[in-house]
Amino acid sequence: MKTQSAVSEFILVGLSSDPEWQGLIFWLFTTIYAVALTFNLLLLITISTCRKLRTPMYFLLVNLSLVNLFCISIMTPKMLRTQLVHHRAITFRGCITQVYLFIWALGTEIVLLSFMAFDRYAAICHPLRYTVIMRKEVCVAISVGVWVGGMANSAVHTGLVHQLSFCDSNIVNHFFCNLPPLLMLSCSETSLNETMVFVSDVLIAIGSCALTLTSYGFSLRTIFGIRSTEGKKKAFSTCSSHLLVVTFYFSTIIYTFTRPASIYSLDEDKMISLLYSVVPPVVNPIVYSLRNREVKEGLKQLVRRNMLFQRFLS
Repeated sequence: MKTQSAVSEFILVGLSSDPEWQGLIFWLFTTIYAVALTFNLLLLITISTCRKLRTPMYFLLVNLSLVNLFCISIMTPKMLRTQLVHHRAITFRGCITQVYLFIWALGTEIVLLSFMAFDRYAAICHPLRYTVIMRKEVCVAISVGVWVGGMANSAVHTGLVHQLSFCDSNIVNHFFCNLPPLLMLSCSETSLNETMVFVSDVLIAIGSCALTLTSYGFSLRTIFGIRSTEGKKKAFSTCSSHLLVVTFYFSTIIYTFTRPASIYSLDEDKMISLLYSVVPPVVNPIVYSLRNREVKEGLKQLVRRNMLFQRFLS
């Protein structure tokens, strides 16, 4: 598929064009990126080295950390380079690649979160059959399915964007190449693109949200049916971290892609994009670590092993 675009590169406006803010933005996002990389890699190492954490829930959590690292690395390095050297241009191919990778990461994370909710449903509502329901083959199939499904969904949207013409302006009012601002820039008919975005929202975003809500509906009904207070607390603690994450994530995603075009604002979209692209990679490992006793124990074991290793070397 060849594009008829007269544009060879795009100019990213970024979060702010004010020189006084650019230095602050650079150091702020450098810190955020470093924290996200450190926390997610630490969580991956902890899960992979602790035998107690080799369960379906943590297998899915490994995939979530990988998606988070993938997502934040798509846009942040380019944004930091833009702030540092004040070079805001991105090639047409680079922009299309960024769109493809971001939609891939976004779709994968949405579906993955819904399957993590289903995992909690199986653990709470069917504890005796949990190891059968979430056996190794099922977990691997879920993992492969969400990544391949996200890739296929992204390929459709990116292929349609690649057929558009961009001839009037190449100024992208965003800090990375996202689908909505590119559709607004195009001088081609974008009705097919918008239709496919709507279909994708219904099937992926709203469909995943429905699966998540259904899973937690049954889980909460089972929890409230437990007679002992201690039993309720223990059951609820297994899903409270994930419930916090999905509530925050789905609310921003659904608002972004289902709001009427009449109230659409690119400046507002930039702020909301931060909430579902930059914030989750930092918040997710913190939430799953601080609110999870097993992960905290795994981290302590990792620290102790590291200290013993350092003593051995010295």
